[in-house]
Amino acid sequence: MEDKEESIGEAREISKPDRARLHRLSEHQRRKKISTAIGRQRLVAQVEIDRLSALLSISDKAREGSMELYHKAWGNNLIHGRSIEKILAASIYLACRKHKVPRTLDEIQEVTKVGRKDIVKTSKLLASRLGMRLAPTSPLDYVSRFCAKLNLKEPVEEKAREIINKSLDKGITSGRGPTGIVASAIYIASILCDDRKTQKDVAEATGVTEVTLRVRYKEIAGELGLIVE
Repeated sequence: MEDKEESIGEAREISKPDRARLHRLSEHQRRKKISTAIGRQRLVAQVEIDRLSALLSISDKAREGSMELYHKAWGNNLIHGRSIEKILAASIYLACRKHKVPRTLDEIQEVTKVGRKDIVKTSKLLASRLGMRLAPTSPLDYVSRFCAKLNLKEPVEEKAREIINKSLDKGITSGRGPTGIVASAIYIASILCDDRKTQKDVAEATGVTEVTLRVRYKEIAGELGLIVE
């Protein structure tokens, strides 16, 4: 009986070559699962970036740049422990900045449902870790788009650019948000070009508050000696 039990025990032992083979098989299956999970995650990210890009009407370059940034964030282990939604929102925001496609934080917040503060915080993290250096956004970048939203004609756009350039030269824009500056310039230009828009219309089109618009346009008009009634 004892000899029989020893024989069964020996039969149950796995040889070293078999153990090595099973280990390789297990490792292969583990890597396959990880690869499948990564592929699935990237596909989800691609679909979401395509959807958000369509909602924001951004260029193909900016859309592709967003996906590239997301891949870099993944490759540098920046996604671990962080919301994928925040990473996607930040990737889109940074790509728009890089490719000169002006989109405000409010616009990105609206389509991604990620708060402005989280977008800014995550964008700073990605830019720092990925070695990105972005020039500050200029109010001039937004003029054409906001004028188009307000159905304003070319003379108004040209006058708004003139007002912004003079404001930049005088240092009036220092420390002020670009959208507040461009909203004020467009509002002033619409009055000077006799193509008036209400403060409410301009505020809604540019994403600034009416209070900010009033403060900024009075400040700019005063500094530049413009009479706005």
